[in-house]
Amino acid sequence: MSILERFSTIMKSNINALLDKCEDPAKMIDQYLIDLKSSLADVKKETAGVIAIEKQCTRQYDENEEEIRKYQDLAKKAVDSGNDDDARIFIKKYKDLEGKRTGLEVNMNSAAENAARMRSMHDKLVEDIQTLEGRKAQIKSTVAIARTTEKLNKIGDPTGKASAIGDKFTDMEAKANRMLDEAQAKSELNAPAENGAESLAKKYANASDSDIEAELSRLKG
Repeated sequence: MSILERFSTIMKSNINALLDKCEDPAKMIDQYLIDLKSSLADVKKETAGVIAIEKQCTRQYDENEEEIRKYQDLAKKAVDSGNDDDARIFIKKYKDLEGKRTGLEVNMNSAAENAARMRSMHDKLVEDIQTLEGRKAQIKSTVAIARTTEKLNKIGDPTGKASAIGDKFTDMEAKANRMLDEAQAKSELNAPAENGAESLAKKYANASDSDIEAELSRLKG
């Protein structure tokens, strides 16, 4: 398919709409850029040829018009000089040229129309490429964020897990404290009981004489 046959497809394409429909725009945007730049290269090459044809047709038309005016002037000069035979020759010449004018004008207008279409297609492709280049970084960043968010959603709430782990440590700490308290209580229960006399004996064994006298006075009082 030639680039001119692809004209309608290219001109009707909407890059933003195509990107919105893509399931993975970050992946497709690079392929779109490759396709558009390839089309742009083809358009530039063919546009140059079409513009060259337009210039050629325009030049042929202008040259024909110039020849018509030249022989018209010569015919007038021949008439003014009284040379009717020469005037007839010049009139026939510019009439023949006028007969070619219609065909040359049609060619020139058709070539101008084709050139205009090629320029429009060229400008559309350049605009689409600029649009893609502008959105490329944004789209890829958005897709990356979306994928990260999706992964985190699959993992679950990390805050909730951390809270659950903290609760388990608290339970373990409470259990450890309870085991320590029980051990200390058993140790106290297992200690041999002392009778009152032995306890008092220990007290007075370590007491000084002044302490004894003071205690005696207190008892008497």
